[in-house]
Amino acid sequence: MPLPKSSTGEPRAKPAARKTAAQARLDWDPLGLMAGVDEAGRGPLAGPVVAAAVILDDTRRIRGLADSKVLSPLQRERLYDQIREKSLCCAVGEASVDEIDTLNIFHATMLAMKRAVEGLRLRPAKVLVDGNRLPKIDVLCEAIVGGDAKVKSISAASIIAKVTRDRMLRQLHEQFPQYGFAAHKGYGTPEHLLALRTHGPCMHHRRFFAPVACSVMLVEGRGLVVAAAQ
Repeated sequence: MPLPKSSTGEPRAKPAARKTAAQARLDWDPLGLMAGVDEAGRGPLAGPVVAAAVILDDTRRIRGLADSKVLSPLQRERLYDQIREKSLCCAVGEASVDEIDTLNIFHATMLAMKRAVEGLRLRPAKVLVDGNRLPKIDVLCEAIVGGDAKVKSISAASIIAKVTRDRMLRQLHEQFPQYGFAAHKGYGTPEHLLALRTHGPCMHHRRFFAPVACSVMLVEGRGLVVAAAQ
């Protein structure tokens, strides 16, 4: 069917397709590299909080990227190696237990994310961050709730952060086997809480998290010295 003609006799152009909200948003994005950012370790009672920033290479596809929480340890390890090999660049940042106790866990997490982005070999034009809050960095940022399941670069960052932190906790287990860090990675499992009540906290526990603070009072009330914290 021929296109209808305008008043000048010229064929009218086809109307432009209506853009989705996502497409309209992307129109405003700058040209350049996009980095995904995510963290691991906000909830545990011990160990650092770790963040990762990843810039993927669009020409080197990585199959199976997903939120690290829905992947098995074996899948995460396999994808970790592929992300390291195939991404344009990635970096890890962390905030220590002392920084968590001093700043609080939210600000420590933002600090870890800032360090991850600043550690990238390439400067991104925009950073996509999982969640609803943004670190203070000198790069255009966008927060995406549930981004670790929606955006491939954030999924990759979640895997890098999770695997990196899990490896750290396995190393801590070798120093302090009585807490079982290799199994629970610092989270407040019944086994971990029992170890805290029995031994008190070590230097890698977050002293201002309620279960840890309660264990300190319990141990002090029994008149015990927490040798592991020295």
